[in-house]
Amino acid sequence: MTIIQDQHTKKFRMSLINDSTFLSAIEGLQDFVLNINADCDMSYEWVCDQCNIHSFVADDPAWDLFFNTFVSATDA
Repeated sequence: MTIIQDQHTKKFRMSLINDSTFLSAIEGLQDFVLNINADCDMSYEWVCDQCNIHSFVADDPAWDLFFNTFVSATDA
């Protein structure tokens, strides 16, 4: 379990890397990128839509997982 602290509010919360919906979106990210030639912004918005969230950029572990997956998809 990964717990992160919001730097602005100082509150603790679980990272999205523990969330099954987020992980499912990450699993589908490569197909999304390859099928529509999505850029990073489009891919980020797609993951947010899939998870019904507004943002995860402040969640470092989730961002890193997203970005690494996106880069792998664009290199494929």
